[in-house]
Amino acid sequence: MKGWRFTIVVYLIGGYAVVSLPTMADPVEEGAYLTAAAGCKACHTLKGGIAFAGGRPLKTPFGIFYSPNITPDVQTGIGGWTGDEFLAALKRGISPQGEHYFPAFPYTSYTGITDKDGLKIFAYLKSLPPVQQDNKDHDVGAPFSWRWLQWGWKLLYFAEGQGPLTSEGTDRGQYLVDALGHCGECHTPRNAFGGPEKERYLAGSADGGEGELVSNITPDVETGIGDWSKSDLADFLKTAMKPDFDNVQGSMEEVIEHGTSRLSKEDREAMADYLLSIAPIYHQVSRGKK
Repeated sequence: MKGWRFTIVVYLIGGYAVVSLPTMADPVEEGAYLTAAAGCKACHTLKGGIAFAGGRPLKTPFGIFYSPNITPDVQTGIGGWTGDEFLAALKRGISPQGEHYFPAFPYTSYTGITDKDGLKIFAYLKSLPPVQQDNKDHDVGAPFSWRWLQWGWKLLYFAEGQGPLTSEGTDRGQYLVDALGHCGECHTPRNAFGGPEKERYLAGSADGGEGELVSNITPDVETGIGDWSKSDLADFLKTAMKPDFDNVQGSMEEVIEHGTSRLSKEDREAMADYLLSIAPIYHQVSRGKK
């Protein structure tokens, strides 16, 4: 967002307030836009629950993780956190108590977010009404429930400050896809230890969030989005409608509803440009075949 200044236009669609363009003077308003880009609401809101109050289950091959309360409640949320503590959690996977977060929280991608943008997200979250709602314990068995083992996982699979698995280019689209949007967290297959398979980044997974099949979003013509145009992809991120007029379901529908549909046309087109520019990977995603 460096050096950018925009006018904010807020309008209502289906009862939701939509921020159509990145704002620029107020860090809270810009934080709202960045929070949408980062997909925080979909993961930190239980279906039918209070926004950002946590408790949303994330099904994985290792068990069920529950998202925490990120409203500014002092007792159960992030109301007592400092900006530095928020950045440590967001970008390093370290809690204010010095404990490791499990990589179900996508700090491995968020580490590529700039400190400036991270603090704007924090400013927005701190502006929300506090909700007192206790966090749920994860339903994960040993040894995957042992937090102290996460330091070893980080040694193998986490490069602090280097962003996600792609490193070439620094354009807006890559920043939105790889860091803020953390698309690779769901769209990249993982090994037996939950580590992302670098050679198949964004090529889809049979064990995505909530146990869903997650599609290949590299520009491979046969198994990915290689036959999609830039406008096809940008429109999909707005409407959830595929080029064949079928609408997407499941968690991706929520990602679009609460996230990418709130982005400006320019940002959605930047994401499309980036996704269509990466190397195509042939990878047919199906149960029993990754």
